[in-house]
Amino acid sequence: MTLSEIIVALLVVAATIFTVATAVLQLRAPDALTRANLLGPLVCLAFPLLIVAKLIRSWATAGFDVSDFLRALLSLAGVWIIASVASFVIGRSIYGFTVVDKVPPEMGAES
Repeated sequence: MTLSEIIVALLVVAATIFTVATAVLQLRAPDALTRANLLGPLVCLAFPLLIVAKLIRSWATAGFDVSDFLRALLSLAGVWIIASVASFVIGRSIYGFTVVDKVPPEMGAES
């Protein structure tokens, strides 16, 4: 095995560990809001590791290609930006659906 293949294998193994850990934690999470917050390691770490592993593999076999590099950078930025916005929207919608605010008695709610 060459050095690039070892690096790619290590990156893929790390991404797999993040994926398995996220799946196990999803099964153990007590509620939907916690499950939505647990997607962070998968989206923000595992997917970018796989993108970088693919980039290293293509560099090792075909050489440096500017278009592959730019696509990888665009993919990394897209994953992080879309994941953060989606996580915020999902968290807000789950919180708004599952949490009921208590109305104080002076506001007209009966005890």
